[in-house]
Amino acid sequence: MELEFKAEVVDRNGEVLGTVDHLVRDAWSGEIRKFMVRRKDMQEDLFLSPDDVAKATKTKITLNVTLEELHQR
Repeated sequence: MELEFKAEVVDRNGEVLGTVDHLVRDAWSGEIRKFMVRRKDMQEDLFLSPDDVAKATKTKITLNVTLEELHQR
């Protein structure tokens, strides 16, 4: 799975969370380990792993968790 900068990120319920702003890659393999979702209106940015992704295209990433579940971590 390849995640793209500026792709829209939505949770499992379809709520728009923000856009992909930063990718953290493994130095040896180049695989994405984490990615940051830039939120709007001074909300706290989210750091997620590829394990949180249910489906990804070049323009949209759908998570397999809800925003509430992310806040409970």
